Amino acid sequence: MVRVLSAAVLVALLVITIWWLPSWATLGLAVIAAAMGGAEFATLARATGADVPPAWPAAAAGIACAALAHADTVFTSGSSGALLVAFVVMAATVGGALMTLATSTPGASAFARPAATVMAAAYVGLPLGAAAWIRETAGPAPLTWLVAVIALSDSAQYYTGRAFGRRKLAPVVSPGKTVEGAIGGVVVAAAAGPALATLWLPGTPILEAAIVAILLAGFGMAGDLFESLLKRSAGVKDSGTLIPGHGGILDRVDAILFAAPMFYIYLRLAVP
Repeated sequence: MVRVLSAAVLVALLVITIWWLPSWATLGLAVIAAAMGGAEFATLARATGADVPPAWPAAAAGIACAALAHADTVFTSGSSGALLVAFVVMAATVGGALMTLATSTPGASAFARPAATVMAAAYVGLPLGAAAWIRETAGPAPLTWLVAVIALSDSAQYYTGRAFGRRKLAPVVSPGKTVEGAIGGVVVAAAAGPALATLWLPGTPILEAAIVAILLAGFGMAGDLFESLLKRSAGVKDSGTLIPGHGGILDRVDAILFAAPMFYIYLRLAVP
C-alpha cells in the first residue's frame, strides 16, 4: 500500500508540474532531482570506499541539468550542444580537481572525488537537463510521451518476467531481470509508442514512433541495469530512502537517465 500511495503522489506531482505549471517549474523539479541524485551517486561511491563528499557531485549534477536545459539561450551557434557538453565536463573536472586539491592528501580520494563529480554531472545532470529542455522547447506532450513509454515498458518487463521469465538477462548485475521480461517490455513499447503518439506526438508516422519507442525501451533497460550495477557494487538494495517503497531518486529515474538523451537527440535532429 505504501508503494502504491508513493507512486500515486509521484504521478500527480509530475502531471501537475509538467502540464499545469510553467516550464520553469519542470526545470526546478529536474534540478532538485539532479542534485539529490548526484548526492545519492556520491553516497554509493562512498560505500565502495571512495571518499566523496556528496555536496560536490550534487552541485555538479544540478548545474549541469540547468545548463543543458537552457543551452539554446546561452549558445546561439549550430554547435551549441557540443559547446555545452564541453563546458559542463570541463567545469566539473576543474572544479572537482580544485576542491580535491584544497581538501585532500595524496591517496585514492585524489582520483575518486573529481571522477565522481564529473560522473554525477554527466550521468545524472545532463539527462535530467535534457528532459527539462524537452518540456521547455517542445512542450509537455513529448515529455509525457517519453515518460509514459518508459513507464509502460518497465511495467511490462516486470509482469511479463513474473509470468513467463525463465532465462536471466543479467544474472550477476540484476538476478530478477529476465530475457522474457525484456521482450515483453519491447513489445509493449512498440505498441504503446504509436498509440500514445496520436495524443502527444501528432503527425509522427506510426513506424517511426514504434522504432523510437523500442529504442527508448532498450536504453531504459540499460539505464536500469547500470544503476543496478552501481548498487550491487556498493552493496545496497536502493540508492536512497527518500521515496517510501521505491528507494531513492536514482531508483526512480534510472531508465530516464539513459532514455532521455536519446529522445533529446531525436527531437533535435529528426523533428523539424
